Amino acid sequence: MTTPPEAPENKDLWIEEHHRDFFASRFRIKGVLFTGQSEFQKVEVVETVGLGRMLLNDGLVMLSERDEFVYHDMIAHVPLFVHPNPERVLIIGGGDGGTAREVLRHPGVKRCRMVEIDKMVVDACREFIPLTAGSLDNPRLEVTIADGVEFVAETDERFDVVLVDSTDPIGPAEPLFGQEFYKDVARVLTDQGIVVSQCESPFLEIEIQRSMLRILDELFTHTHIYNFANIAYPTGLWSFSFASMGLCPLKNFDPARVRQSGLDFEYYSPDVHRAAFALPEFMRLELQDFLSPHPDPSSGSG
Repeated sequence: MTTPPEAPENKDLWIEEHHRDFFASRFRIKGVLFTGQSEFQKVEVVETVGLGRMLLNDGLVMLSERDEFVYHDMIAHVPLFVHPNPERVLIIGGGDGGTAREVLRHPGVKRCRMVEIDKMVVDACREFIPLTAGSLDNPRLEVTIADGVEFVAETDERFDVVLVDSTDPIGPAEPLFGQEFYKDVARVLTDQGIVVSQCESPFLEIEIQRSMLRILDELFTHTHIYNFANIAYPTGLWSFSFASMGLCPLKNFDPARVRQSGLDFEYYSPDVHRAAFALPEFMRLELQDFLSPHPDPSSGSG
């Protein structure tokens, strides 16, 4: 990896993330810690003012140290506390290591496999963002540098939970939003398996959400979407999709199990878990054709 010298602090040094042709986010930075061009994308790590270190792929923010716990809590703990016995977990993408870190906090997980296409992302995070990459050497984790689409198409392994920790559907991540990929994901899941995927922003990409949920609805019996809020992603409101052949994220969720786990969280909680599936009305109306019904709250389910 090529590491340029850190630039001196400059109040006029900013980076901008542009989304489509009408929205941009701007962050003041102290300097650049790493920049490199892999065969897939430009990878950068910068030191920001106020958000700590930040990872960008092709100019798009992947994480900041200030709020990474929100994303990683919600992608990992929601499905892991719904599945009754998640022993084998597959992460597609997630090269920064944050999702693996949260998965491995569950002692019942016997094996976690992370398939990341870009070695440069893993190496950069190992060196410059140990906050998320610190668990990459855990003996229960197997890190494979490979194309996740090809991996699920070819593997004979089966997993209880699949977490698709992808970037936006451009470049190497584009196939991770397609029907053929999710057919293969359905094949590698066990009978009660769950797949959770990064599902974009409802304010900016509601059509991508509709497309994703349409695909999942054709392949799974339970299809849901849930939200979280953070600082670094455009608009602050972001979503994950949830799909399974038999488990409902509310009916099959027991808050007592979270409390009995002894785990501490910075964002996730039983109340946050349940509230995340309460959609704003504009989302519900746009996506209702592809969403499974929630249990009746008056019945006491969930």
